[in-house]
Parts: sequence; structure tokens; C-alpha cells
Amino acid sequence: MAEAEIRIQSVQVLSDDWAILKKTVLDYRRRDGTWQTLVRQTYDRGNGAAVLPYDAQRGTVLLIRQFRYPAYVNGHREPLIEACAGLLDKDDPETCICREAEEETGYRIRNARRVFDVFMSPGSVTERLAFFLADYSPDDRLNAGGGDQTEGEDIEVLEVPLEEALSMIDAGTIIDGKTIMLIQHLELTRLRSHSR
Repeated sequence: MAEAEIRIQSVQVLSDDWAILKKTVLDYRRRDGTWQTLVRQTYDRGNGAAVLPYDAQRGTVLLIRQFRYPAYVNGHREPLIEACAGLLDKDDPETCICREAEEETGYRIRNARRVFDVFMSPGSVTERLAFFLADYSPDDRLNAGGGDQTEGEDIEVLEVPLEEALSMIDAGTIIDGKTIMLIQHLELTRLRSHSR
């Protein structure tokens, strides 16, 4: 498919606090060649990365549980169970996930493998997430984890068997998109390697 043709008419910054919220008026050339004026809001908080640490010897994964206010106001009162993730800031994705894994889980991860990059909510959020699988073992534990309190993080570290994590998706206990994608990708990778 050809690159989209657009003409920007105006951009208005609605908020520039924790992230940048912009309102843009643009002309978009439709596939039939006609132009249509659209109004879109974009939320830009930077790009990020997520990682699922996996101990193949014991069949376990590291997850975290933390309070998420946007989920709370949408009716989900419990903290979310998630894969470790963070904003890139000025780092490359691999540096970011190594830093975030240590800060949030207390483990040093090894052999990080980038598996895909994804726009999680492209209707309004500009963020692109780099997804990783990585190795860890009990010997890689550096501290208790828990996140950065100055950033408001209060993270509980969970180590669960991969099979249990899959069951938690089925039961609706894990409802975070990036986490579901990484757990299912890991399981598909394992199944493919065992069928060879």
C-alpha cells in the first residue's frame, strides 16, 4: 500500500504535562482520490518497551502487579498483572527493558530477544512498543524490585509457571494487552520448537 497522503491544516497543543495531547486538523486523500478533512487528537508520551523474562529450566515467567489509574476509572478496581515495561526516555529499547526489569522485578535479565514492535492503540496514542523475551534464573536476582517510588510505583513481583500465566489469561485475571501478547508468543515459540 502506498504512503498515506495528508495535508496538515492546523495543530493545537491541548495539554503538555505528563504527555502531549494535540488536536490536528488534516486533509486526507482517500483511496478513490478525493480529499476529506479529518480532526484527530493524538496522545504522545514517547515510545516504550516490554519484556517477559522466562526461566526455561523451571518453566516460570516473571510478571508484576501494579495499580493503574486509567484501568481503575474504567471499572477495573484491582491492580493489573503485567509484563515489565517502561518508556524509552533517551535509551534504546534493549537498554530500557534491562533497566526496567531490574528496577521493577529485581532481576538481571539475559539474552534479550526482540520479537516484534507494535502500535498498541493507534487510533489515538502515538506510542510504539518494542517487545522482548529474555532469560532469567534465581541466580539473577539482585534485589526485591518494586519499582521507583519517586515515580509512584508500588510493584509486586510475581513468579508463576507459564501454564498458570496462560490459565490466568483464560480466567480474565491477566487483561493487559502487551502481557497477553508476550505470554502467547512465548507459548507459540515453545510449541513450534517442540514440534521440530
